Amino acid sequence: MSKPSLPQGTRDFSASVVRKRNYIFQTIRSVMESYGFQPLETPAMENLDTLMGKYGEEGDKLIFKILNNGLDNPAKLDQAKLEFDKILAGKNTKGLTERALRYDLTIPFARYVAMNHAQLTMPFKRYQIQPVWRADRPQKGRYREFYQCDADVVGSYSLLNEVELANLYAEVFKQLGVDVTIKMNNRKILAALAEICGGADKMLDITVAIDKLDKIGIEKVKEELSGRGLNTNQINTIETYLQIDGTNEEKFIALKKIIGENETGNKGIAELEWVLKYHQHNFVSKHLQADFTLARGLNYYTGIIFEVKANNAQMGSIGGGGRYDDLTGTFDVPNIPGVGISFGVDRIYDVMEELQLFPAEVQTGTKVLFFNLGDAESRAAYTLVQTLRSKGISAELYHENSKFDKQFKYADKKQIPYAVIIGSKELLENSVVIKNLMTGEQQNLSNSELLSFAF
Repeated sequence: MSKPSLPQGTRDFSASVVRKRNYIFQTIRSVMESYGFQPLETPAMENLDTLMGKYGEEGDKLIFKILNNGLDNPAKLDQAKLEFDKILAGKNTKGLTERALRYDLTIPFARYVAMNHAQLTMPFKRYQIQPVWRADRPQKGRYREFYQCDADVVGSYSLLNEVELANLYAEVFKQLGVDVTIKMNNRKILAALAEICGGADKMLDITVAIDKLDKIGIEKVKEELSGRGLNTNQINTIETYLQIDGTNEEKFIALKKIIGENETGNKGIAELEWVLKYHQHNFVSKHLQADFTLARGLNYYTGIIFEVKANNAQMGSIGGGGRYDDLTGTFDVPNIPGVGISFGVDRIYDVMEELQLFPAEVQTGTKVLFFNLGDAESRAAYTLVQTLRSKGISAELYHENSKFDKQFKYADKKQIPYAVIIGSKELLENSVVIKNLMTGEQQNLSNSELLSFAF
């Protein structure tokens, strides 16, 4: 018999981890609700046609495909074997697979909007907190199953939506205590760079290569661009672009020299400057940074794009997103603009663990353990347990009459802060002994005093 194990890139979560993750979820959810976003959930699987072609060449390779039902039928199985080579070559065949696990939450959301747009109040603001799956190589901060938390607005071209989403990012991370840099760029600027370097058809080649800059460095990016057909002059222009540095103002001055009179590029610059200036007099401004190396290699972005990095932590991006003004057009429902952002909860968790940012009270589940000292005593204790529970106080009665040492060890292992003891004397007096297990302090209280105790 083989030892039990988990698939690579997946994890079990203990109670303490779940509580910390829930703290992140609840913080994000409360901020999103305060901004007028409403919840949505979509299926774990989507039709393969819904997902393919939406994430670029690299992203499509990471989609988990689901085998069709009925492949135990010999005839179907023989056909599947013939078609499997097509799957390995990156092609798709309905004889073998028609569905896939969702890669992100944005495309399923676009599919939902396309199917329901006539019934939605526009602009439609939704948030979604669900797991996604990617056939990626597992490593620190990168998993095959992980949660995303998305906030999207569709039905509006207004840049006020980008302003709000930048603010939402800053507010969430402020409440979580994570110091972040919110990097911003505009795909129109990248489109202009492509036009300057050989034409719009170079856009995908350039963004895919630039998106790898942090991972492989400038020399490898130049090699990849050369391999994708760009000449020396074009590569030199891109290198100059990628070396833009300084304050936001200094970066824009350098960028405008490269972009020149390109109409698309100047529109992208104007949009980005407008959003950045909107925040210049509030706390968000110190977190915002124009970063023209930011590419977000997904095909569907058309305007401003975001990426969030945690300062003082060894971690990749912990959030990202952008504008996608024709995403529903891929589902034959054109002219519904949208913009959205995503929180990488698993990476946020790892950052908060590394920097020890979780509040101590997040760890606490049960607030008070009632000791079990006999049948009559436990019956009296159980009545008080139920009353405390009805008041919203998490309480337990130890499951059997055991030695004090065993019950204290149970409380210690579960980090329960209070113990309540009802012995024969307390039973007669309708009282309890309550002990603070953190400080060792204990006191006698009547039953009624216990029910009003500040746990």
